Amino acid sequence: MIALLIIDMQNAYFEDPGLAPRREELVRACNRLISDFTGKGAKVLLVGTEHERDKSTWSLNMLEDDQGFIFRGSDQADFVPGLEVDGLPRLVKTRDSAFTGTDLIARLRNWGAEELVLAGVATHNCIAQTAADAFAHNFRVIYAEEAMASGNERAAADMLRILTDEYRQPVLPTDDIAKRLDAI
Repeated sequence: MIALLIIDMQNAYFEDPGLAPRREELVRACNRLISDFTGKGAKVLLVGTEHERDKSTWSLNMLEDDQGFIFRGSDQADFVPGLEVDGLPRLVKTRDSAFTGTDLIARLRNWGAEELVLAGVATHNCIAQTAADAFAHNFRVIYAEEAMASGNERAAADMLRILTDEYRQPVLPTDDIAKRLDAI
């Protein structure tokens, strides 16, 4: 079974000048994947970051800078306009990896998922950390080429090179991912 994780397609991340111009193309690519997966009866999970104002969920760098980010219930925490989110399950995380401090493993095991397609932002942070943890839990990972981006493309390219080489996690175009779904 294959599952799709749409990671951090939230307003806050597109405040980054490196990501803002890519928002519409990423929304289109993510929506195509969502449509392909739901159309085949495959699982889709919307993963988003949210923090509490009381600092209880803040990461070390947030605490050191005394600067919070993406507070629960804020506009920053909302998924970006145009992303097809209706009726899809959601997972809230407070760290880069969607596995850390969440019930993601249980959800994936309950679904019978063995392979994950990752899409969203940012390639070199949350997607990479989720992918590394997926590998540690014996999930195969595919990166959706047109459906992910980073405000730091050099760091993203470096991370993808490491993850594809070391963990054998391919980067595939959405057309190839759709073909994999058709074969299931």
